[in-house]
Amino acid sequence: LDGVGIAHVAARRGQSEALAARVQELYGVSLPTSPRIVSGPDIAFVWAGPDQWLAVSQSSEKLTSQNLEKELADKLAGLASVADQSDARALATIRGPKARQVLAKGVPIDLHPKAFPAGSAAITHASHIGVLLWLSEQGDTFTLACPRSYATSFWGWLTEAAAEFSPSVGG
Repeated sequence: LDGVGIAHVAARRGQSEALAARVQELYGVSLPTSPRIVSGPDIAFVWAGPDQWLAVSQSSEKLTSQNLEKELADKLAGLASVADQSDARALATIRGPKARQVLAKGVPIDLHPKAFPAGSAAITHASHIGVLLWLSEQGDTFTLACPRSYATSFWGWLTEAAAEFSPSVGG
């Protein structure tokens, strides 16, 4: 995915509740306290550990990859530490009736809808590459964030895993 802003947000010591209230006020979403994703009109927050989230812009004109980190750092000053991840992580989305089967070839967690329902997130790996994985709140699209330095290897695995379902994948 291109043009998506990504920032890591970590609550400052003792500021978790104030940060959650500020995010609710600014973006209309409640920060997840468990492995989930919550989406507002312009931004989504994916749980990335206790008191940590990956903020992802929703490709809006308001929050671009160039200004997401700056906006969050300014508006959450004193409540959170914010670090731009737009050039550090690569994002890929997978959707379709065979998406779970493709992911099951390299992701060691149970992706059955009962175990990984819409809005779920996980810190895991895909074919030995560390990823943050989440399923959209609508339940139709998986997104994986991996270190950009592993993007080529990740893409190679993904296209190989999907090849049996679509001969044109990766072409």
